[in-house]
Amino acid sequence: MVLPLFKLGTLALRTLSKPIANRLKKNAGLHPKFREFIINIAQTNHRFTTTVQRRIYGHATDVLIRPLDEGKAVQVASELLGEIFVFTVAGIALIYEVHRNARSEARKEERRKQELEALKQKNRDLEKEMELLKCKLQFTQGRGFTDFFKLWQAGTLEDQKSGRPSYMPAM
Repeated sequence: MVLPLFKLGTLALRTLSKPIANRLKKNAGLHPKFREFIINIAQTNHRFTTTVQRRIYGHATDVLIRPLDEGKAVQVASELLGEIFVFTVAGIALIYEVHRNARSEARKEERRKQELEALKQKNRDLEKEMELLKCKLQFTQGRGFTDFFKLWQAGTLEDQKSGRPSYMPAM
């Protein structure tokens, strides 16, 4: 039940981040210093993408690349800023999901270790009980069948008084 709700919450977070990104795009060019900053980012991005495209197509890369005009640079930078915001939100959600799954797996592994330790302890206890039963069997085999029957009858009378099971010989 938690997983579908978490997935739905993640989807809602991504959906809500898009209008925030659009608002960032719209208001990106209003503050003068921020406007200058995003214009520089847009110009750098334009030079980089143009150079990469020219290398891919085999054209000369040492030519002068014309800068974008100011309006186009603000538009490109605000688009880039909006995309970066959406991808950052999605990346943070993804990192959180991976971290949550890792914690869940660690808890499962800890439970498995505890169950394994409990099984090992039960195995040790059963081995001890088996050794005790072997000792009792050797004790009864050394006395013979008639002695065992006498011991068992005598133990039955004593066991009724002491509350011990009748199949265990008195020692």
